Amino acid sequence: MNYISTRGKIKKDNSVSSMFAIKTGLAEDGGLFVPEKIPTLALDSVEKLCGLDYPHRAAEILSMFLTDYDKEYLLESAQKAYSADKFPGGAAPVAKLDNNNFVLELWHGPTCAFKDM
Repeated sequence: MNYISTRGKIKKDNSVSSMFAIKTGLAEDGGLFVPEKIPTLALDSVEKLCGLDYPHRAAEILSMFLTDYDKEYLLESAQKAYSADKFPGGAAPVAKLDNNNFVLELWHGPTCAFKDM
C-alpha cells in the first residue's frame, strides 16, 4: 500500500511506500502521510478478527496498511508492544457497564498509550 500527503501536493503518481512514510514522518510538503485507499473488510473478516487476541488482531490490521513489511515481523512487533508486562490484564480491555453498555478502558499500559486509539 502506498501513502500520499494530506496537503495534496504528493499525488497518487508520486506516492510513497509505508516504510518510507514511517521513516520520513512528514511528507515533504509538510502534510501527514495517509493511505491512498482504506481497505474494506467483509463481515466474515471482521468476525475472524474478533476471535483473535490483541497482538494477532493488531498484526492482521497492520498488514493491510503496511504491505511492505513481513506479516511475521508485524506479529512479533505487536507481541512485544502489547506484552503482559506492559499491559497487565491485556491491552485496551472492554469493561461491561450494564447489559447494553460497554466502555473501552484506555488508561492501561504505558503513559500516553491511548493516543493511538
